[in-house]
Amino acid sequence: MRPRFSITVAIVGGCVLWVSLHARQGPPGAMPTLADDLAFLRAHGAIETLSAPGGGQIVLSAGYQGRVMTSAVSPDHMSLGWVNRAFISAGKTGTPFDNYGGEDRFWLGPEAGQYGLYFPAGAPFELASWKVPPILQEGAWSIRESSATQVSYTHAIALPNYSGTAFQLRVDRIVRPLTRDAVARHFGVPLPDGVRWVGFETLNTVTNTGRAPWVKDRGLLSIWILGMFNALEGTTVIVPFRQASGDVVNDRYFGNVPPDRLQVRDRYLLFAADGRFRSKIGIGPAHATSVLGSYSPRAQALTLVHFDRPANRTEYVNSLWERQSDPYGGDVVNSYNDGPPNPGGFYELESSSPALALAPGDAYTHVHRTLHIVGATSALDPIASRALGVPALLSKLPSR
Repeated sequence: MRPRFSITVAIVGGCVLWVSLHARQGPPGAMPTLADDLAFLRAHGAIETLSAPGGGQIVLSAGYQGRVMTSAVSPDHMSLGWVNRAFISAGKTGTPFDNYGGEDRFWLGPEAGQYGLYFPAGAPFELASWKVPPILQEGAWSIRESSATQVSYTHAIALPNYSGTAFQLRVDRIVRPLTRDAVARHFGVPLPDGVRWVGFETLNTVTNTGRAPWVKDRGLLSIWILGMFNALEGTTVIVPFRQASGDVVNDRYFGNVPPDRLQVRDRYLLFAADGRFRSKIGIGPAHATSVLGSYSPRAQALTLVHFDRPANRTEYVNSLWERQSDPYGGDVVNSYNDGPPNPGGFYELESSSPALALAPGDAYTHVHRTLHIVGATSALDPIASRALGVPALLSKLPSR
């Protein structure tokens, strides 16, 4: 296949600041390669990169709050994270959501409710009032250490919740590639010949640097890691769950999800992730496991997420957009699919720590891992089956 070329031009005040010409593999309409996204991101600021085993590469940015922006199994392969080129090119900050994209970003929960962080005090829990706290989306984070094997960031945060409780904390965040042994240990799958892969983990530590303890009746925080990926046609999120009493899935965030977009089966659920219908689901602690994933037939990519979940912790912050009767009856894992009113072509795989009741000086670490495996469906199906604990189903998923 012959490479085609793309030209990126930046114009400010009628002057051409730079022109970038680079080859891109694939047919017209193909997703950008990692080389494409790398050139674009470098044109807009400093970035950091990590090399992964097997030729993979991971792209990070201190300027975008220590996010993992994207990754790929090789520089000339499809970029597997979602990079919001339109927003980055516009150069805006201070919007309700400075959405740079990125397949692993650090946020804090809860989102809404009487202890929420994303609504001003007294505001209605409606989209028009929603705003990401500026401290979570503006300004660069400091690089504490950078080497061939990891990059670590640190950042001081101060913010209030909806009820007026003030929090002071420090975030320390380490990003490093996954080794083949780490994949086998955490995801329970050996990586066979015939597939290509790239993976990384983020170690996210929050320390209470204030003078007061964090207590339930004034609101607790949680570590919230969100990964944004390209919402290609036919992409399906797969979430295994445990059998327990009560509703398995919470789909009340933005209204109930239609049955053709959310199917709850015996031990797992399927959620459409095509960027065409704004919706969100969550799984609470009684049903959640420590793994979830997605499959894109167009990209021939299986994405798996694993996170460290402490035993016997049942209180998770509640992010429903309402004044809550149970502010600690929230979800452990979530998935979001974008769509109108602001379709953006992405979906998310998310994990959260338990609610954090930290005394001054105490810290908690939440580890979140992302693994992409690229190959034929016949090779990916047994991997998905073993890692997610579901029957072989990739070739049977609805194409929508």
